[in-house]
Amino acid sequence: MKTLSWTPNRTPAATPTGPYTDTANLLNALPHPVFAVLPDGRMAEANAAAETFFGVSRNILRRQKLVDLVAPGSPLIGLVELVNARGAAINEYRVDLALSKMEGDRIVDIFVTPLPDAEDGVVITLQERSLTDKMDRQLTSRGGAKSAAAMASMLAHEIKNPLSGIRGAAQLLEAEASDSDRALTQLICEETDRIVKLVDRMSAFYDGQPIERESVNIHAVLDHVKKVSEVGFARHIRFHENYDPSLPLVHGNKDQLTQIFLNLVKNAAEAIGENRTDGDIELTTAFRPGVRMPVPGSKSPVSLPLEFCVRDNGCGVADEVLPYLFDPFVTTKPNGTGLGLALVAKIIGDHGGAIECESVARRTTFRVLMPVYNSRKALVES
Repeated sequence: MKTLSWTPNRTPAATPTGPYTDTANLLNALPHPVFAVLPDGRMAEANAAAETFFGVSRNILRRQKLVDLVAPGSPLIGLVELVNARGAAINEYRVDLALSKMEGDRIVDIFVTPLPDAEDGVVITLQERSLTDKMDRQLTSRGGAKSAAAMASMLAHEIKNPLSGIRGAAQLLEAEASDSDRALTQLICEETDRIVKLVDRMSAFYDGQPIERESVNIHAVLDHVKKVSEVGFARHIRFHENYDPSLPLVHGNKDQLTQIFLNLVKNAAEAIGENRTDGDIELTTAFRPGVRMPVPGSKSPVSLPLEFCVRDNGCGVADEVLPYLFDPFVTTKPNGTGLGLALVAKIIGDHGGAIECESVARRTTFRVLMPVYNSRKALVES
């Protein structure tokens, strides 16, 4: 098998000194998968990000062909063939790329470049779009939550008072109504109460007083949520914890953080169902530096290194629902209002964080990204 050295052509006089003389180290430092494919389809070289992307080591990659790593009929194979035929670079954006040994598609931008010597094949760079798209959706969800907040404010003032009058009139009529008519007046009272409850739930979106924050140990929050769940709606489900004990504190409101994870765990339990005997919910925490995104009230992107996950082996989220999961009034439950996850997204946004969801059959992960807390109660860069 041909082996590429990843060493660019240089004249001796132009050879630099220092840490940048090792091109392999430079490529391994890149966050995006970069790998070389020979004209016969064999893998020649790969950087560390490519090892992570394909889920196998560099040595194993070099013993395989590209067709063995991607799903049959993958567009990546066609792009490589086209570049080999034309001898010119081709870029393609937002491509659904499925791997042969991993579930689910990944949305990637593909850059295929021919090497100077035709016998060397091509170099492929992949840039995953998932995180970028999720952050875009997060910002869109925040906009939806703000719209819901404005609607809640309007409903609270303009609808609850008339509803109170309607309910009072129905109660007066009930006192003198016949048995058949009394059923109708009771229906009026029940439906007005239902609308009031919906308005009250939407009032949670209203941006009123600023939330009170403090230093919060997220593990104490998750342990409390686990205990509440185990004696109630999730008594038939096994819980697993995978915590990073060295995790910094969170700058947030303990009650609201409890509400967030109680909602996520309840959704996970409902996705598993009451009749399953093999239901599992995993709670994980980790420190993941490198994620930054703009947040309201900050002129520059804020680092979100704290990662908290709720993972279940339930039925999963439908592909057509996933992009809109945190929008208000989006629900797959027969009696759902579609406000639970929208409220979760709003509370996390108010804390300067973000939430995302990845879902395939029997593996759904809700990932919450949050900033850290310092002694001055400020969002700090990591």
